[in-house]
Formats: sequence, structure tokens, C-alpha cells
Amino acid sequence: MKIVFGCDPNAETFKQQLMEYVKGLGHEVEDYGSEDPIYANTAFQVAEDVAAGKFDRGILVCGTGIGVSIAANKVKGAYAACIHDVYQAQRAELSNHANIITMGSQVIGIELAKCMVKEYLSCTFDPNGRSGAKVARITEYENE
Repeated sequence: MKIVFGCDPNAETFKQQLMEYVKGLGHEVEDYGSEDPIYANTAFQVAEDVAAGKFDRGILVCGTGIGVSIAANKVKGAYAACIHDVYQAQRAELSNHANIITMGSQVIGIELAKCMVKEYLSCTFDPNGRSGAKVARITEYENE
């Protein structure tokens, strides 16, 4: 998969560690940086390119994961889930078809983050499964 990363300046080291881990899992990685102190700008760029299909998925990091999640979700076609544990990482894709995950470098450790990313990237949404109609309704509403 092609995975794009972005973060705020405070999460640069955390993001770099995650990117190396994801490369080690065999994925192609792109870095949209961390220089802009207005994290929303990086989140918008990641979300726009994921929604446009330039990347399969995105991973955003800030202090809590909340700010980048809110920003990314403003982009049509971007579905960002702020995750804090492995089960949420799994369900972000399986139940919600999230094309972006966000997390907080100041609230979770790097080893947990690696486990969450691995789980998220290992899952594939089934549009014919029990969550298909729920996710379809979200997309319908967005397009109304």
C-alpha cells in the first residue's frame, strides 16, 4: 500500500519512527512533513490526496490526535479516525472504512502506535458486510 504521513512539529520524531516501521512492513511511504505549525494545513493536504486516491491511506500525528482528525474530516472523501488502542485501529477500517488514522504522540507510546498501525494496515473493509450500509449512509449524507 501507499501510505502518506503528516504531523505537527512536536510529533516529528514519533512520525519518523512510525514511517520507518511501516516501510519495514513493506509499504511505500510518503512524508508530507511537519514544518507548518498550523497542523491543519498538513492534515488538509494529507486528506485531500488520500481522498483523491493518490494514496491508499494516511496517518496523521499531533499531540493528542484530535486536532488533525478534526481538520482531516473537513475534506470531502476523507474519513479520519482518532485511535488510542489496537481494537479501535482494527475497527477504524473494518467497521468504518476510515482512510486515515490519527493519533497523539503525547498520549500514547511508540510501541503501542506501531501495534495500532500494523493492525489498521492489515484490515480491509467489506462493503457487503454488516457495516456496509452504515458507511454508505455517511457517504450519502456527505454528498447531499
